[in-house]
Amino acid sequence: MTLRWEQVIVHAVDPAALGQWWASALGWVVVHSDDDEFEIRPAPDQTPGLDFVRVEEGRTAKSRLHLDFRPDDQAAEVARLEALGAKRVDIGQGEQSWVVLADPEGNEFCVLGQHAS
Repeated sequence: MTLRWEQVIVHAVDPAALGQWWASALGWVVVHSDDDEFEIRPAPDQTPGLDFVRVEEGRTAKSRLHLDFRPDDQAAEVARLEALGAKRVDIGQGEQSWVVLADPEGNEFCVLGQHAS
């Protein structure tokens, strides 16, 4: 049996707005868009991608899955993401080497520090 990771589904009140935000944040391309779904990928034929699917209700609890990103320059990347609309959030992480941010619909993700050499 062989499995290939195709995408992560993200429930969103506004799939197009949230998907476009993530496309801008990641520098990815839009591969599908309609009223209820907005899919982005690193390149048109490259997976895994993120598929934003409409739900009527907003997020009501802590995320059970989040993405971690490791940039070349953490401070610069956090500043860029905040300029796009990300917000710093406290999920009880305390003092850590990573920064927890939330996208415009409140989904948490982490911007990690540099790998130790």
